[in-house]
Amino acid sequence: MSLDQSPIFNEAWVGVATGPLSAPVLGRVVGMLAARADCPIDRLDDALLVADAVAAKAGSFSDDGRIRARVVARLGSVELHVGPLRAGGADDLVASAALPGVGNVLERVADELESQARNGEVDGEFLLIRLDFDAQRPSTIDRMESDVT
Repeated sequence: MSLDQSPIFNEAWVGVATGPLSAPVLGRVVGMLAARADCPIDRLDDALLVADAVAAKAGSFSDDGRIRARVVARLGSVELHVGPLRAGGADDLVASAALPGVGNVLERVADELESQARNGEVDGEFLLIRLDFDAQRPSTIDRMESDVT
């Protein structure tokens, strides 16, 4: 089963105003879902770094200044679907994550960065940020389900 076809263990939608609480709120949601997918500590740190970068910059590229993200935990990956963003906002968000002496944080830690245009219930441009990790042991969900049965 490929990563794109693996089942969703958990997902959450987060919408916060740009400000001092956006990074802690987004970081806690990302951390919670990554932990439920048994994300290793090194990739959890990367996921939190991505959440901080998104929280710091994404509001600048949305029409109303709010940060919205769908966080998805799958077997072997954590995804952030950031948006809706204004036209060109996904590429601008990626470009804004460059730090002097470090380079682009998103490009360095993400396994996939993809701009996606969507039409339907939620129109606009989205940025998919996916972090992969080794998921060899049973997930927390699988262990919890076996405890119940």
